[in-house]
Amino acid sequence: MANDTTAIEPAATQPRTDEGIRYLGKILGRTLHAQEGGQAFDTVENIRLDSVHYHRTGDESAYDKLQKTISGLPEDRTLQVVRAFTYFLHLLNIAQDQQTLAGAREGGSRIDDILTKVREAGFSEEQIRKFFREALVSPILTAHPTEIRRQSIIRAEFSIVRLLDERTRALAVGLDHADIDTAIEREIATLWQTHLLRRNKLTVQDEIKNGLAYFDLTFFEAVPRIQDAVRDTLKLTPQETVPPFLRIGTWIGGDRDGNPFVTDDVLRDTFSLQAGQALLHYLVEVDALARELSMSIRVVGVSDDVAALAEKSPDPSIHRADEPYRRILIGVYARLAATLKELAPNTAPPRPALPGTPYASPEELLAELDIIDASLRANEANIVADGRLRALRRKLRSFGFHLASVDLRQNSAVHETTIAELLEAIAPGTGYADLSEADRIALLRDELNSPRSLLRPFWAYSEATERELRIFRTAKEMIDRFGPKAISTSIISNAQSVSDVLELCVLLKQVGLMELDGTCSISVVPLFETIADLQMGPQIMGELFDLPEYRRVVDSQNRTQEIMLGYSDSNKDGGFVTSGWELYKAERELVALFKDRSLRLRLFHGRGGSVGRGGGPAREAITAQPPGAVDGQIRLTEQGEVISSRYSHTESGYAHLETLVSATVEASLLPSPDLATDEAAAIMESLSDHAFRAYRSLVFETEGFEEFFWSSTIINEIASLNIGSRPASRSKTREITSLRAIPWVFSWAQCRLMLPGWYGFGTAVKSWLQENDGSGGETLARLYRDWPFFHSMVGKVVSMIQKSDLSIAAHYAELVEDAALRDRIFSQISDEWHATVEALELITGERPGKVQENRTPYLDPLNHIQVALLKRVRNEETSERIKRGLLLSINGVASGLRNTG
Repeated sequence: MANDTTAIEPAATQPRTDEGIRYLGKILGRTLHAQEGGQAFDTVENIRLDSVHYHRTGDESAYDKLQKTISGLPEDRTLQVVRAFTYFLHLLNIAQDQQTLAGAREGGSRIDDILTKVREAGFSEEQIRKFFREALVSPILTAHPTEIRRQSIIRAEFSIVRLLDERTRALAVGLDHADIDTAIEREIATLWQTHLLRRNKLTVQDEIKNGLAYFDLTFFEAVPRIQDAVRDTLKLTPQETVPPFLRIGTWIGGDRDGNPFVTDDVLRDTFSLQAGQALLHYLVEVDALARELSMSIRVVGVSDDVAALAEKSPDPSIHRADEPYRRILIGVYARLAATLKELAPNTAPPRPALPGTPYASPEELLAELDIIDASLRANEANIVADGRLRALRRKLRSFGFHLASVDLRQNSAVHETTIAELLEAIAPGTGYADLSEADRIALLRDELNSPRSLLRPFWAYSEATERELRIFRTAKEMIDRFGPKAISTSIISNAQSVSDVLELCVLLKQVGLMELDGTCSISVVPLFETIADLQMGPQIMGELFDLPEYRRVVDSQNRTQEIMLGYSDSNKDGGFVTSGWELYKAERELVALFKDRSLRLRLFHGRGGSVGRGGGPAREAITAQPPGAVDGQIRLTEQGEVISSRYSHTESGYAHLETLVSATVEASLLPSPDLATDEAAAIMESLSDHAFRAYRSLVFETEGFEEFFWSSTIINEIASLNIGSRPASRSKTREITSLRAIPWVFSWAQCRLMLPGWYGFGTAVKSWLQENDGSGGETLARLYRDWPFFHSMVGKVVSMIQKSDLSIAAHYAELVEDAALRDRIFSQISDEWHATVEALELITGERPGKVQENRTPYLDPLNHIQVALLKRVRNEETSERIKRGLLLSINGVASGLRNTG
């Protein structure tokens, strides 16, 4: 077998994926053999074959052999096996993404299709245009990278994706692709010799740079194309434009909730890095445009505005004296280079530039490009104007100089502490923290109506308060420099009261971001996270709207109020079923409240990559919202490895963004009728109640559950993986309530239980059926067929059950030293898992099968190795190699499962 170096192949996959992964797997096999030798290759191959055989046949002897082989691996061989399977799963992801990309290319324009349906529904062209003038679709990149790859790994994988594209094109036209094959093999060899893990903890600046990579890969091209697709579908004239309704945002550099490393200096660095990325792109485009627009006034005329602008150009060459567009663009390049030096002094332009004056704003640059555009169109060059120039103008409207809007976020407790200290400094004895809610509201309203400042000059505030004030001052500085879209939102995490919202308003007023008349430069956005917060959210907003001081703020922002809904903490707090239902109910109540107050609601969905944190198919998630909940505007977080899978390629990124836009149009203009009838709502309320009690009983009321969780998962080891700049827990405690949602979900995924995505559903259905004398299965099946919300919920549970594996999870449970505790809790989890499978079969008519047949033969060995390594580490039989192997196994399992956090 040592001479057969082409054997690392998939067990069973779909044809396109199968072809791609077999090709990549063969190269990986050759690389493994060349780099590590025939013995290492044979070990990997034997484990693979035993795992494949067991999954195909269920032969226990193959399983026993697999276990014996893994337990007997020496340290160096363990590392080789872990790396081989981890890289195979990375390559499998690439192959599957290529399949998705091929499907996207063949799928046609969803925007065309949905707007055809909108017209057929009776909407006029003016109504559709008005919709897009007021629309907002905003994916927000967040700094929670459960995809745990280094930049070097990401770069190599992006290169493989690009080369596979080239190979596909070469194959399609019958060209020789030997050089491409060699280049792919070179990248895989480089991957093998590159360390997968970070040596140091990720910094916020690292996270910023990771996020910026996707602008070059996708956003710079895909966002203008979406705008153009809408423009073309609406049949607008060249003079008519579509407002930049599709806007990319980010939390990276502005989200300081629990992250002490996000400071005012980091916020400045964020905009410097973002501006550098945007301006470098514009410089390259302007340089290319100058080479393209070679029109001579000896051949064709130009407008007077173009002639005047050309006269101001610093270009001294007599060879371009008759080429006004080139002269203008050389001047534009010079000014852009000067702008780059001012906004991003550590970034150099792609080539030297003549002296120039920096642009005061992107609008100033856009005005010059508009002059060129108008002249080209007036002189029979529409086709030229519709090329690179139109794309550049659209990019400027979409990205400006700030590139992406940065959201601020902070916990309400920090705002409260800051306000308390400011008040104590100006009026000793205020005792804000001890005031009742009513007294707090009265005091804060007085401050919003008062022209005085709460800030005492030369006063020595605590470092925590100074840090908050510096952030807000810097935010104003960035808005003044980059415009109102640079920072448009300040989010209040853990918002639980009216005073939580008013506190932020008072803070914004101190730094000039809010005026005495309520005019505010930033949207004040409460984030309702826990089950109780979701239930109280509509009441809190109603009370806020009754306050003239706050209503002025909303009125100043086009009578629009944004509210963020938390999918992560609500799930951890009350379980998947109750979280989903309470979110749905909160949205319905908010829709009714806003309609009653004649206000516009914009919902911001804090979804994670995993189902346990609100993840799932994007279109279904949007169209399953209650009627009126979208209303042309939606923001949603894009997190973890989801960012990479969706946006690492222009075409797949375009397809996903088009889905977001199309689904927003559909949910807004063609909403499904509200099928949450009294009967459906009563059923869902009962299911939620049963699921909530089952979940809370296990997680918060079962004696020893915390010990079971910390012992049977890799939660302890996650802290060593350097997956993000933010601490895994809010405090140094083992309490589940203090643990962040991401490591909570990530840990359950690693042991293959996926518990946050399904636990309680089986008990809920079983209990409801018992209350209905065992009948009612057809009723639930009907809800699944007809109600988008229930269909989406059940579909997500199915996907989590399909990804879970009780036999693997049982090995992790063996890590719990107390046998009685282990058996008691794991049997409870196992019973619920089987109850959930039975419930799903009853509702959908199908027993959930495995969707990862092509992955499990490679995932399972990694899980078995991970358990073996955990046992050694926890028995203090450790070494640097063992620690590295454990962390590599975490990387591999995360890569294999995808959407784990």
